[in-house]
Amino acid sequence: MAIATLGTVVLDCPDPVALARFYAQVLGGEIKEIEDDGEEWVELTGTAGTTLAFQLAPGFVPPAWPAPDSSQQFHLDLDVTDLDTAEKEVLALGATVLDAANRTRSFRVYADPAGHPFCLCTD
Repeated sequence: MAIATLGTVVLDCPDPVALARFYAQVLGGEIKEIEDDGEEWVELTGTAGTTLAFQLAPGFVPPAWPAPDSSQQFHLDLDVTDLDTAEKEVLALGATVLDAANRTRSFRVYADPAGHPFCLCTD
């Protein structure tokens, strides 16, 4: 029997509202700002899957990717039906390419506007 269930994935970032807007345009859903002891916390609700939340981190440093001496910590896999179309759309929203040269793979790697790696994936 499991001890817990995954409730929320939280991304530290310098601007929670801006990053929530990026992911709302990618995944859909609605942005919900939550007041919690003066901390800025924003959730993306109404999407399929696990809730994404964005937490203010004033000293935020994005992960280095790829870097043999540094870890990316984690990344999000986002399922899409057409890699080329999805790539154009996330780049227009402010994502940057990290690894998309191999066009035959079923995934491509990008960074969101705050620098978190994510993959666009097909089955």
